[in-house]
Amino acid sequence: MSFTLKTEQVVTELGKIRIVPVLVLNDLTSGLKMCEILAERGLPAAEITFRTQAAESIIRAAAKEFPGLYLGAGTILNTCDLKRAFDAGAKFAVAPGFNPKTVRTAVDSDFAFAPGVCTPSEVEQAMDLGCRFLKFFPAEAAGGTKMLKSIIAPYKHLGVRFMPTGGVTTANVQEYLAIKEVVAVGGTWLGKADDIAAGNWDKIRETVKQAVALKEGK
Repeated sequence: MSFTLKTEQVVTELGKIRIVPVLVLNDLTSGLKMCEILAERGLPAAEITFRTQAAESIIRAAAKEFPGLYLGAGTILNTCDLKRAFDAGAKFAVAPGFNPKTVRTAVDSDFAFAPGVCTPSEVEQAMDLGCRFLKFFPAEAAGGTKMLKSIIAPYKHLGVRFMPTGGVTTANVQEYLAIKEVVAVGGTWLGKADDIAAGNWDKIRETVKQAVALKEGK
């Protein structure tokens, strides 16, 4: 079993970027400002979560304004969310949990989609549906790198790839990135909602700069 061409392209691109900021954005103006900072500071990706009404419009606008930014949609809970995400211009989508119907729709539609898993049983269900790009979530609460390595071991020969998210920080990000099967991590510490709301753009720029150094092993 191999990746579809679209998913393979996504995995390849995310494998270059390594840290994907996970963002909760409440309005178009601040959302585009955040995307601008990511693009200019060398971290050209974002997972814009569908936790707010503004998410879809931000993805749509950012896809046009920042074509070099690798945009994804997060918190995809059903097939309706999935369609909205890709219609808006998202190149990939991820979910906190494993919904077989959503996974099946993504695979059938050739959408690059990573459902959330944290057990071997969920990994096997995803693979049975033709999905091998998976979100390990909630990463730290589920056991961190030790747990992830244990989950990977029986399936390593099948080429499963993971994007751990949830509790990944500057203190442990390099431990996750050192695992061969980890394509990238979701960085929830980048662009915190309070900083975005307060317009702390210089602080956010510095945080992004530090993340770029971390992914380069500095």
